[in-house]
Amino acid sequence: MNTNQLIALSLGGVIGTGIFMSPGYFIQSAGATGTIIAYLIGAVLVCLVMQCLSELSVFSPTTGSFHDYANKFINPGVGFVVAWLYWLTWTIALGSNLLTIGLLMQRWFPHQPIWLWCLLFGAIIFVLNLGQLSWFNKSESLTSWIKTIALLVFVVIGFLLIFRLVPVHATTLSAGFGELTSRGWFPHGFGPIFATVLTANFAYSGAEMIGVAAGEAKNPEKTIPSATRRTLFILIVLFIGAILVMGTLLSPSDKALATSPFVAILNQAGIPWAADIMNAVLIITLFSASNAGVYAASRMIWSLADKGEISPKLGKLSRHGLPVYGLLLTMAGGALSLLSSIYAAQTVYLALNALSAFAVVAVWIIIAWAQLNFRQQFLKSHQLSELKYRTPLYPLTPILVILICLASIVGIGFDPNQRIALIIGVPFSLLLYLFYIIFKPNYKGQTQHEFSQLAQPTKNDFI
Repeated sequence: MNTNQLIALSLGGVIGTGIFMSPGYFIQSAGATGTIIAYLIGAVLVCLVMQCLSELSVFSPTTGSFHDYANKFINPGVGFVVAWLYWLTWTIALGSNLLTIGLLMQRWFPHQPIWLWCLLFGAIIFVLNLGQLSWFNKSESLTSWIKTIALLVFVVIGFLLIFRLVPVHATTLSAGFGELTSRGWFPHGFGPIFATVLTANFAYSGAEMIGVAAGEAKNPEKTIPSATRRTLFILIVLFIGAILVMGTLLSPSDKALATSPFVAILNQAGIPWAADIMNAVLIITLFSASNAGVYAASRMIWSLADKGEISPKLGKLSRHGLPVYGLLLTMAGGALSLLSSIYAAQTVYLALNALSAFAVVAVWIIIAWAQLNFRQQFLKSHQLSELKYRTPLYPLTPILVILICLASIVGIGFDPNQRIALIIGVPFSLLLYLFYIIFKPNYKGQTQHEFSQLAQPTKNDFI
């Protein structure tokens, strides 16, 4: 993968419903200014996380990424936990996204069953991930840039409306930035802002896919840092810009904030077929995120199998060098997640979504922890100048990541709507760790060679 393909993969995972749908709800609860602050904190955090991951990925560009780094620089039990948490995050998202795509397709095809669309889009994702890597790269590049450009166009139109540089087709549309503070800077206090931070963090999840793809990157010492910088710049500008537009143009009492803020603003700008356009963008957004998520999740299964922590058979590669069994397991997990959303929405599916939200923060903590330990171990026998990429402000950067993530986890406990993530996530992670300690999966000892990379596939690894 080159720099542009890495950026497309990361944007594909990040830009989802976390920016297209969630901010409106939080503007109502935390206020526009509070929501912007929460997303800025999330932006700072993801920047720090990616600095830590870049140092690790440039030094050891492996397909296992933070699973491999946790194994080497923390301990194998922690690596086992983080791999399964990350796999679960994307398989759960796959089921949820396919169901949402099916619901959105009913706008145009009301008489077709939802399951048909779930099956169709799931099959397309499967084929794109099963064929040559170039198929995946082209599809993900196309869909990622479509939704990125759509978000950019929305932000541009929003600012044109704010400054009245285009005709306004609604008298309710606010001019200037007065609406941001019309009810005070923080209309409901600081509590809702604190609660919004976790969701803001979750909105940026997916940026770490650059690390997952490091083992397949061309010239990683140049492409990874470049892709990281450009991805973060695009995300911060578009995310903060979109929230600023929504919070400026729509009143906190506007019902459109909780339903379809993008459609409301585009309608007020006189954009024809705004609802249909956004429906198409949302479908592309969910498809792209699912496609990228399946890529990442299947690589985690391969990494677990490569180390003997699950059956080595699951690490076999297709003739194109892709983890076919990891892909099959991921698609099966996504199907189970989808079924749970239909038949056990208030029990199993609720628990799975809570676990997914917790997993993102847990993964970021482990990335920072691994980088903190890596640098300490590296300097025992190497010079700092030998690192081709160095995390700035070490050890402050990884320590800040850990502290901010821990603070956001603590904040979950004070939010009744998000508390379940803590109740489910912590015990599940401990159970995974205890399982590893007690049953001792057949670990191959890859970390005996502290700074070795994962072995490249050989002809014996192929089906």
